Amino acid sequence: MNRNTDGQSQTGQGGEKLDNRVIPVMREAVATVQLILFRELKTVLAGKYAAWDGHEYARLIGCIVNDVFGTPATDKEAARFARCRMDAVEEEMRGLAANVPDLLPCLTDALRMQTFCDYEEGVNSLPTLMRARALGFLQEERAMPMPSTFMLAVRRLGVEYGLLEESGPKGPDAG
Repeated sequence: MNRNTDGQSQTGQGGEKLDNRVIPVMREAVATVQLILFRELKTVLAGKYAAWDGHEYARLIGCIVNDVFGTPATDKEAARFARCRMDAVEEEMRGLAANVPDLLPCLTDALRMQTFCDYEEGVNSLPTLMRARALGFLQEERAMPMPSTFMLAVRRLGVEYGLLEESGPKGPDAG
């Protein structure tokens, strides 16, 4: 990838230009989907893990989300926890499609956008997509959205989950 000084990056395939300022915004949208997935899993799996300590339960959900997005734990304690609870994480990964069916379209888009962003930065994260497909929560038939469409969909979902505020005028006096 060639970097230009005018805030643009150019991919090596066909010379299409991508404004490199889009990548951080898309990554922020992916992070929003991660938060939504965390919240949804925490709610959906609460009964199954009711006997667990709240802190350990939250760690388990974090491990699942990290595994979905192919982001291993960075601190030693979290990595140790992930290793010790690998069976539970794997079980929940296999059940993800059944547990959060309404999130699968957005989750699919987020994983694809993450892979796109990684590619633009020279990172190969295709194994994460392939694992999602193998575990049945990647909707392969779903068309890949344009970045702006993805970001707008995530914004709507973020507002719905109370993570983001609605944008635009809120009443007759706004503006």
